[in-house]
Parts: sequence; structure tokens; C-alpha cells
Amino acid sequence: MGVSIVGWAHLPFGKLDGLSLEALITKAASGAMQHAGIDGKAVDGVWLGNLNGGFAPDIFASSLALQADPHLRWKPATRLENACASGSAAVYAACDAIESGRARVALVVGAEKMTAVSGAEVTRILGDCGYSGEVQPGDGGFPGIFAKIAQAYFARHGDNSATLARIAAKNHANGALNPWAHMRRDLGFEFCNTVSDKNPMIAAPLRKTDCSLVSDGAAALILASDDMLANFGRAVRFRSRAQVNDFLPMQGRDVVQFEGPRRAWQQSFDQAGCSVDDLSFAEVHDCFTIAELLTYEAMGLAGAGQGHRVIDDGTVLRNGRLPVNASGGLKAKGHPIGATGVSMHVLSAMQLVGEAGDIQVKDPSLGAVFNMGGSAVANYVSILERAR
Repeated sequence: MGVSIVGWAHLPFGKLDGLSLEALITKAASGAMQHAGIDGKAVDGVWLGNLNGGFAPDIFASSLALQADPHLRWKPATRLENACASGSAAVYAACDAIESGRARVALVVGAEKMTAVSGAEVTRILGDCGYSGEVQPGDGGFPGIFAKIAQAYFARHGDNSATLARIAAKNHANGALNPWAHMRRDLGFEFCNTVSDKNPMIAAPLRKTDCSLVSDGAAALILASDDMLANFGRAVRFRSRAQVNDFLPMQGRDVVQFEGPRRAWQQSFDQAGCSVDDLSFAEVHDCFTIAELLTYEAMGLAGAGQGHRVIDDGTVLRNGRLPVNASGGLKAKGHPIGATGVSMHVLSAMQLVGEAGDIQVKDPSLGAVFNMGGSAVANYVSILERAR
């Protein structure tokens, strides 16, 4: 049984002081049901993507979505956690339930409330998603981890600091057009390429503009089986989806090769019967700009060490042959951990039905989502197409 996205909701990302985790979840859930034209009676189960890291006090959050509609009471609800790919973990678990026949309509919510704790606490919580034998206090958490990856890439392929700045500038320019983005400001290449008081070095060679934002936010999807599509006005089908997990320790892995993402991309292409050349756009996991650069190579858009070429020649720009992160990506849209994977699928569905507003790409037919947990540990790739 195939699965399609038939409704969605996306809250603005940012520092949302007036919204609790509970409010984020219920607002997104009710918005998605309203968009799909259903209420809780039609939903067979709820899947929530949310990091179990202590950003908010409601760690046992799976049933909070039930408060969005009294008819959701008694429906099964489960929280999924897979680091920064928690949202995609929830999406895929709901897809599995539909494909198995246990559900026909699923509500998926991704949400995170990150800004209520200090920056140091955010770094500590996210650092717990790394391998304890490699991430120590004072190492800089995930900025430090991805700085090491960038250092390894530069050692093998030369200094690509300017390329990282171009990626940051591209995504900030895109985010300036995205009404759901945390930062809607075009910073320009020179600002992103220059170390300054406003753009300090966080963990060499990564500057502040090379790092994604700490954000609050939520997004939600309604998924339905093929035999239910006549009940909905729009549908975006999963043509393929692949999950590949790698070892948690980086030792013994070639992090520059981005082996887990590379395998996930290839598996999803093989299942879909297509290649990177068939894609109209991609939303990819740019937790740090080096991750987007490595993704260009992992998805087959560029050869090893040649990722700079597709940003230099405009291929991945919003009006290029294959726009990457037309939304602004995690870099500008924001990265509320549990919401990210769901957000990527929502915005890709919007693109495919022509409802993406100012960030709409031209005549899309096939879109891709790449969501990653940890240092290329939990890797999810979806290929999406419009079904109706």
C-alpha cells in the first residue's frame, strides 16, 4: 500500500516565548487536520518527532497531540527519537504503519522547544547525541564535531572556507523569502566569509554563519494510504524512502566520504528508479555548511572534492538546475530538532503542489528530502512526487 502526504501545517520557526512545547504540538496538529479537511475521527494513529534531551519539561510528550482534537482520544500515539532526524523517524514509522495495513490515515507531528534553556545547555544536550567516547566537555559539542569533519575535508581537498560562505549566503538569501524562517535576512557572501564580532569563529574553520540556528518550532503532516486518496484534494506520494544508520563513533569511518548519507541516497534512487539528474529540487540537512557541501557529493551532484563547483556555477541556487534548500535550510529556516524532518517533508510537498509562495521553484516534478541525525549516523532520504 503506497503512502501520500495529503495535508500539512508549518508554524513559523524562531524564538517563540509565548508558545510551550504543548502549544507547538497542538497548533501544528490541528492545522494539519484542518488543511486535510478531516478531524480526529479519521486519524488512526499519531507519531511525534521530539528529541528526548530535556529542552522542555514535557519529555513524555507523545499524547500531547491528542489535545488538538477530542476525537483523537484513545488513538495510539508514539514519540520517535533519532537525534536531529527524529522528525523523519516519526514520518517513516507512520509510513510503515500504513504500508503494513495497521493504519490508513496518520497524523505526524515534529516539534521542539529549544530556546527556553541557555546556549551552554543547548550545546550539552545536543552533545549527548554524539558518542560519549569522543565528545568531551570543552570539545565544543556538535560545532566541534563538524569542525573536525571540515578540517578533514580541507586537508584532503583544500581550503573550502569560501565555498562554505557561499552556501551560507545562498541559504540566507533563500530564507529571506520564507515566511516560516527563523532568520529572514540576506547576509551576503562577504559577511559570511569574514570573521568579525558579529560572525565569530565558533570552531575553526566554522564561523557563526556556518552553523544552523537554535529554534523553537513545529510542523505536521497527514499521511494516507492509496485507497484513501479520493477523500483528499491533494496528494504527494512517497516514490521511495530509505533509512541507513552508521556506527555512532566516528573513529573507523571516513567522515569525508559521508558514507551513510551516500548509501541512503543511492538506495532511495534505486527504489524510485531515478537519479539525481531527475530531481527538481532538494531539501537537505545543513546543520553546518560543511554538511551541505558533503551532501552535494554524497547525492552524486558532484565528484569527491568537487562540491564547490555546483555552488560556483549556480546549479544549486534557487533559480538553478537543481535548487538545494530553497527554504533557507536549517541555516536560515532554523533547526528545532524534532520538527526538522517533518518540516522538510511539508515544504517539499508545498513545492510539488505549487503552494510554496515566494520560495516556489519552477515546475517541480520530483523532490528529495535528506534528514540526518548526528554526524552522518541516522540518514533518511525520501523521493517525493505529486500524485494528484
